[in-house]
Amino acid sequence: MQKLQQYIHKYHDGARDWFIEEVSKVYNQQRTNQIIDLKEYLSGHHKILNKPSYTFNGKVYHPKKIVLQLAKTMVSFTVSYLLSNPTTLTGNETVTGAYQSVYKRGRYNSVDYEILDKMVKYGFVVECIYLDEDKNIKSKLLDPADCYPIYNSRNEYIAMIEHYCIDYVDHYTVYTPDTVEEWTNEGGKLKLEGTLSNLSGLPIIYHNQSETDNLGRSDLLDMIPILDNLEDLISKTADGYYHYLTGVPVVTGQQLKNAELPKDLVTGGIVLEYGSTFDFKSNPFDHKGFESIYKTLSSALLDVANVPAVSMSKTDISNLSEVSIRLLFALSDMKGAMNAKFMREGMDKRFDVIRKLLKLKGITISDEDYDTLDYHFHFARPSNDKEIVENLKILHEIGAMSQESLVEKNPYVNDVSAEMGRLASEGSNASMNE
Repeated sequence: MQKLQQYIHKYHDGARDWFIEEVSKVYNQQRTNQIIDLKEYLSGHHKILNKPSYTFNGKVYHPKKIVLQLAKTMVSFTVSYLLSNPTTLTGNETVTGAYQSVYKRGRYNSVDYEILDKMVKYGFVVECIYLDEDKNIKSKLLDPADCYPIYNSRNEYIAMIEHYCIDYVDHYTVYTPDTVEEWTNEGGKLKLEGTLSNLSGLPIIYHNQSETDNLGRSDLLDMIPILDNLEDLISKTADGYYHYLTGVPVVTGQQLKNAELPKDLVTGGIVLEYGSTFDFKSNPFDHKGFESIYKTLSSALLDVANVPAVSMSKTDISNLSEVSIRLLFALSDMKGAMNAKFMREGMDKRFDVIRKLLKLKGITISDEDYDTLDYHFHFARPSNDKEIVENLKILHEIGAMSQESLVEKNPYVNDVSAEMGRLASEGSNASMNE
């Protein structure tokens, strides 16, 4: 709290409404506008839709405006690749049991999916952990467009401002390490609506990598320029194809007199003098050039998004071994590992907060038990499960792997603690029957 007060006095002269000036900073407004632009893009408002009409053959022509919503597909693949399979919690039975209960009641598998989705789309997302009316631990995600984290001159995260406007009324929520203040200007005058104790500390910021910003960089910023060119290419090609198809009629020689056909006929013939010719002249349609540019742009898009071509039906495959599958999905594995790293940076802080809130509920976890807690992500990479199980069986039989490690690596098991309990129970029942 002292660091925040120093920041307010240094940059806002100790003003009571310092958060309004903070939100209005040029940097913050530029970042918010960029997030809003990305939301508009994902909603289907693409650059190609601004293409103007033009005159063709003496008439106003409205060009083709083909929109490709491939960005949403790329984002869905990236998120699903890491989190479509539930996260596995491992460690001491006491601590894993407590955290499994929190995860189930708080629907944290869905929360994790939303976190990574927002992080890929906008670069960062903010999570608030709280106790609801029934004393259950839950999380709320704040809209990145409404969030304004505050860092001091030492790059320390010291506060968070949430700002949004409803019916021309501004609402401000100021999160500090100890309190949560709610402000509004309803009625034309700024007023403090309430102050709450902050049991979980500052909201947790999940962000990916950025070379210039603490809040990460959207993956969409790398995809959109390529998609804009793809949309422009396809739209222009469609227009060009129909223009060339029309062609220009060319007649050599002379048409016979009084031999004109009615203009309302859909089909018919043209009567020409002997030796005359009639045909259409048009520019040749270079479909090979189109295919070459399209394939180049599509390949660049897949490379930037770290999506294997086989996942987008761009490559035919058959009879692949486990090693071949890993090679095909090498880029996706790299992207998944990076996203797992970014998720861990936030989830480690979340687990600390959950431990603190569990203590308030009367559930104390010792340092020794807490140190055993870990979690594992399972990539949604296609795999030869039969080959994996056979390898696990061999390792267990030669004594190179314990039963618990075998269960952890088993592709058919998500809850390691529960599965170990069932195995122990079955073993006890078997011994009693004997």
